[in-house]
Amino acid sequence: MVKDIFKAENRVNGRLFRKLSLLPLMLMLLMTAVSCTERIDIKLDDSYTRLVVEGQLSTDTMAHAVVLTTTTSYYDPQAPPPVQGATVTLFDGKDTTYLTETRPGYYMTEPDFYGVPGKNYTLNIRLREPIGGHSDYSAQSFLHPVAPLDSIGMQFHGDWGSKGVWDVKCYVMEPPTVDYYRFLIYKNHELFTKIIRYWFVTDDKFFNGVYAKGATVSYFRQDNEHEILNAGDTITVEADNITKEYYNYVLEVQTEVQGTNPLFGGPPANVKGNISNGAIGFFSTFDLTRKSTITPSR
Repeated sequence: MVKDIFKAENRVNGRLFRKLSLLPLMLMLLMTAVSCTERIDIKLDDSYTRLVVEGQLSTDTMAHAVVLTTTTSYYDPQAPPPVQGATVTLFDGKDTTYLTETRPGYYMTEPDFYGVPGKNYTLNIRLREPIGGHSDYSAQSFLHPVAPLDSIGMQFHGDWGSKGVWDVKCYVMEPPTVDYYRFLIYKNHELFTKIIRYWFVTDDKFFNGVYAKGATVSYFRQDNEHEILNAGDTITVEADNITKEYYNYVLEVQTEVQGTNPLFGGPPANVKGNISNGAIGFFSTFDLTRKSTITPSR
């Protein structure tokens, strides 16, 4: 039965991410990757230029980035132009942090900066020149705490597919609060699920307040050269507790990407983010937890 379901993976609609019982199907669709910091190039009519904001703040101690660009014509082959000379700040209800533009359009915190669970963060942007009729933009996001992963495990299914499949599972006590998660996978310390359309996001409807004992969060298909695992490879699972708004945003972006014909389709419909004054994009905050394991011999 499981093997039959596995073979039907390409018929699964992207919106079924909401159903935990169909997690294997979803993750088998999400196993090719390019870049976690993937820029979402949104191209519109020439007559209407809008600000595009990509920013995130996690509990990792690191330089966090806010990237500012503008929309371009659908047929413009050039990369979206960066927005330079803006004043970008983060406010946590008490202190204001100024970000530094380190290269055109990239605004960074200091490398020792980190988000604090339980705080509500406001991103404020003041442009040197108006875009779309506005000079000031803002967004808010609450940083929810995440339950630490106990461990992760791996199981090989030799009868799945032509060469078998590795099943990656996590073990964690999920709190009774309503939470939304993004799972990212690393192979040998390099991010494997990089592009937004390959992320796995889920709510906790089916495991709220209980111990998740071996919940599947990823698959590695051994008939795909990019997913082949060898004994001794390190696999890391990162679980991010994201906001409901960001969860819905990711699902909508994934639906737009999966439904677009790259050769004959028109520009994708705009997905509403949390940036004010009609800007495109999202400012997200999240606590994260990671656990690693070593790929065993089959």
